[in-house]
Amino acid sequence: MTAELISGTEIRKDILAEVKAEVEEMKAKHGMVPGLVTILVGSSPASISYVTLKVKTALSVGFKEIQDDQPDDISEADLLALIDKYNNDPEIHGILVQLPLPKHIDDKKILNAINPDKDVDAFHPVNVGRLMIGGDEAIFLPCTPAGIQEMIVRSGTETSGAEVVVVGRSNIVGKPIAMMMAQKGVGANSTVTIVHTRTKDLAAHCQRADILIVAAGVPDLVKPEWIKPGATVIDVGVNRVGMNEKTGKAILKGDVDFEKAKEIAGKITPVPGGVGPMTIAMLMKNTLKSAQYAIKKKA
Repeated sequence: MTAELISGTEIRKDILAEVKAEVEEMKAKHGMVPGLVTILVGSSPASISYVTLKVKTALSVGFKEIQDDQPDDISEADLLALIDKYNNDPEIHGILVQLPLPKHIDDKKILNAINPDKDVDAFHPVNVGRLMIGGDEAIFLPCTPAGIQEMIVRSGTETSGAEVVVVGRSNIVGKPIAMMMAQKGVGANSTVTIVHTRTKDLAAHCQRADILIVAAGVPDLVKPEWIKPGATVIDVGVNRVGMNEKTGKAILKGDVDFEKAKEIAGKITPVPGGVGPMTIAMLMKNTLKSAQYAIKKKA
């Protein structure tokens, strides 16, 4: 039996429709909409493409969106002053600085300058700490892990008491999703094991997983025989393994051998079209939450 496909593309549509409806309600009740500023330094084609998609998505759900493009040679002091301006702008609820930044600018200093209550990427140390505490303290969840959790919940996978194995220990995906799945609440209450490429007998750990989340950045790392029959498999890996000569587009592979794994897993995400589309949707959800939080604080 072939596994049920968990489509991030489809779930993303549902989430954006929900966000748009809440924005319309906010506008009607409070006469305001969420405000998002995207700061792009320089002219990297990849960064421009990603920021353009964020801007387009923000406008589609009814946000006030400001795209603030800055030259490559902007000084660190000027960029910090720009962030301070948006920190103090009541109409802006989310501040997003597109990475990477030029070498003369300290990424960490810039990200740490963003007001934690407007840090919709949830990279600020305060928001990392809030995630550790959990519950109502965690105002924002980091976007990719939040997208993973949404996919698990919306696919109907039972998480309470489930054995979750996370392959990968990055600060962006592995560590936060492990913490989120171990917390109390909907889509969590799981028993979580974090493993990585240095783990002894990686296969044995994976074989125990009711929910296997793979974010190691190694193409086809997880073999089909490592998957527990009927498990839910979330493949976060996006690895470029070549170029399609006809289309000129990159050939992408996940961290899981998808074609063989789908014959064993109960539910599985594809690459592309799985976790990838969820990240920007969760960014929109975080910006909406920030605006809602601002209304609550004002009240």
